[in-house]
Amino acid sequence: MASLATVTAPAVPAGSAVAAKSVPIGSPEWIAEHTLSTRTACRMAQLDVARTDERVFSVEGDLGQYSVPFHRDLPRRFLQMGIAEADMVGAATGLALRGKIPFVNSFAAFLAMRACEQLRLDVAYHRANVKLVGCYAGISGGPAAPTHHAVEDLAILRSLPHVVVISPADSVETYKATWAAYAHPGPVYLRVGRAETPQVYCGDYEFEIGKAVRLGEGSDVTLIASGSRMVWEALEARRQLAGAGIGARVLNLHTLKPLDRAAILAAAAETGAVVTVEDHTILGGVGCAVAEVVLAEHPAPVVRVGLCDLFCEEVGPYEEMLPVYGMDARAIVAAAHRALALKQAMRRHRPAPLVR
Repeated sequence: MASLATVTAPAVPAGSAVAAKSVPIGSPEWIAEHTLSTRTACRMAQLDVARTDERVFSVEGDLGQYSVPFHRDLPRRFLQMGIAEADMVGAATGLALRGKIPFVNSFAAFLAMRACEQLRLDVAYHRANVKLVGCYAGISGGPAAPTHHAVEDLAILRSLPHVVVISPADSVETYKATWAAYAHPGPVYLRVGRAETPQVYCGDYEFEIGKAVRLGEGSDVTLIASGSRMVWEALEARRQLAGAGIGARVLNLHTLKPLDRAAILAAAAETGAVVTVEDHTILGGVGCAVAEVVLAEHPAPVVRVGLCDLFCEEVGPYEEMLPVYGMDARAIVAAAHRALALKQAMRRHRPAPLVR
C-alpha cells in the first residue's frame, strides 16, 4: 500500500482520449469547461478518470448534475441510486470489494450523517476503495438553508479510521485532488462546494495528499486555511495584514487526514501564533485538528475562525453569508490580531530559563 504522504495526482495517460482533448489546466479555456465550482470540477475529473480506467463508476445521489455527461458517455458505469444515501454507500462498498473504484456523489450533510453507519462499518472498517464526494460543503449551499449545509462533516469523517479527508482550495486543486483520490488505494472523502469560488492555483501546481502548501511568507502569524473560498479569504487577509505591517504566513491545509504535522509545528515554532480558517463548525474540524498538534508538541496561541456552534439561519448568496457568520477576510484579520495579542501575553508570562 502506498504511503498516505506520497500519493500524488497521476499524470493523464499519453494517447488517451483525455490527453488528446485536454487544454492547460487552470487556463481560461479549462475554466470555461470545468467552471470555478469545486463540485463541477470534481465531477469533470471523475469522468476523465473513468475514460482512462474501466473500473471507475459514478454512484449518483440524485444531485441532478447532468451538465457533466458521465451518464451519456458511460451509461453502464453511471448508477442513479436516488435519495437513499445508506443504500448508495453500501452498494459502492460492494463494487469496491469486487475490484471496482466507485465515486459516491451526494450532499455532504446527508452523506456524513444519514449514511454514517455505512461509512463507518462498510467503508472504513473494510478499508474499501470507495471515493466519497460530499457536495454543498459548509454553507456553500446558500439559500438551501441548514438542512443542506454541511458544517459537521469534517468532524465526523476525520474521526473514522483509515479514511483520507481532503478539502481542496479551488477548482484546479479539486480536479487534481480527484485524480489523487483515484490513485490512493483506500477510502477517501473529498469535500467540495456548490458555489463558484475564486481561483487560487494554475495548472503547474502538483497536488500531494498529506502535504500542506505554503502560499505566502510571514514571520508574525500563520493563517492555516482549508477549503474552497477559505484559502482565498486567508490570502486576502494576508494582504490586509501586510498593509498594517504584519507578516502572515499562509498554509493551505488541503488534507485533514493525514495531517501535515511538520508544516503545522513549523508554523507554531517560527511565527508563534496560529489562526485556523474553515467553512465548518469550529468544533472538531480544522481548528481542532491543528490545536491538537500544537498543544501536544509546541504550545502556541491558536485562534479559530469558523461557525461558532450554531446553525446558519440567515441564508442567502454564499459570498454574502460569509461576513454575516464571521468567515471572511475581515474576520480573519481580527482573529490574527487576537492571536498576536495572545502571543505577546504568553511571552510576558513565560518563566525565565533556569541558570545553572
